[in-house]
Amino acid sequence: MYLELFKLHELPFRLSPDPQFLYLSKQHARAKAYMESTIWFNDGFVVITGEIGAGKTTLIETFLRELQTDAVVAQINQTQLSPTAFLQTVLVQFGFSPFNMKKPEVLATLNQFLVEQHVNGRKVLLIVDEAQNLSNRVLEEVRMLSGIETTKEKALRIILAGQPELNDKLNSPELLQLTQRVRLRFHLTALNKSETTAYIDHRLEVAGSQGRRIFADDTYATIYKYTGGVPRLINTLCDTSLMAAFGRDRDTVCAEDLEAAIRELQWVEFAAGTNRMRHLNLEHSMPATSGTGHPVGRILLASEGRTVMERELRPGRLVIGRTADNDLQIDSKFISRHHCQIVTQADSCLIEDLNSTNGIYVQSKRVRRYNLNDGDVVQVGQHEIMYIDERVPRLRTAADAEPHAPSRAE
Repeated sequence: MYLELFKLHELPFRLSPDPQFLYLSKQHARAKAYMESTIWFNDGFVVITGEIGAGKTTLIETFLRELQTDAVVAQINQTQLSPTAFLQTVLVQFGFSPFNMKKPEVLATLNQFLVEQHVNGRKVLLIVDEAQNLSNRVLEEVRMLSGIETTKEKALRIILAGQPELNDKLNSPELLQLTQRVRLRFHLTALNKSETTAYIDHRLEVAGSQGRRIFADDTYATIYKYTGGVPRLINTLCDTSLMAAFGRDRDTVCAEDLEAAIRELQWVEFAAGTNRMRHLNLEHSMPATSGTGHPVGRILLASEGRTVMERELRPGRLVIGRTADNDLQIDSKFISRHHCQIVTQADSCLIEDLNSTNGIYVQSKRVRRYNLNDGDVVQVGQHEIMYIDERVPRLRTAADAEPHAPSRAE
């Protein structure tokens, strides 16, 4: 990749939530303080909302890393569960194996565990990410858990984090009793222009820039214009811009590299997008001349032996995951929010795991990174991705045109 050229020791704009890269804007610092208050207060129940990519999960990971050792934590990220399955998942996080228990036994075990932890001087915390997907019935179970108490304080602290739809649910009349138990609510907004600049420089500094300005001064305003200050979008655009500069053997990102990245991503300005990003018409996003518009390869996504999707690959990055903000969405409980990415260059194609729960497999072997070859099949959850190298037929055709050229078998 481009680390050596830019003199960095790690990738600065990964999509995976890494606490060491957290940039604490005023908004993020306040949200983090609210999370920490669940430990300070005896009745800690906090709700944090924010748009997709605002940095909620990174805040949670940072909070957990700094958490004192006398706290016991259950962290739940898979939220499309029935009430009983949700309670069982909580118990699993606390070290139990409750799958043969009926709901009354699950509740009794959980209640006893919480009381025992309190007696032993430990604070118990439940963190639910992607909480907007919880059904009203599950949220009612959360309310009941929040009511478990000793003579002096609540036995369980709770943090719910989710997209803005979570606020809509909590404001509904059906969940009035739950909402009344929430001590603090905070909505995490995007970064402003100056924070966007500081965010980019911060991540580069953590990655090893040592104060060097890798992005030209005139690129920051454009980055903000196309990302709206949403951290995940900033990461995507900056990483693609670094790849564009790397392809031109430049150790700084100039406006030309940024424009190339925007064309590859097929983005319009943030304010003009419908769903935060909107694809441009390909006729206007790629030059009419040269061969840069031709796909380097393509992937076939299959489930249960049936192809369900096909996607062309051009130079750039394609992120695959469960949520709608990915370039390729696979709506499956076996897929992480950001599961893996395919990085395509003119002469290579690499698939990389993004710290997913279930990983990626090639020939039944779990891999972290893998250079794809024509015909390779990658197992992703319960889906399969087949890679087809579009350059192979063109190379073979060229060989056929030269009567004295050796064949691939030779």
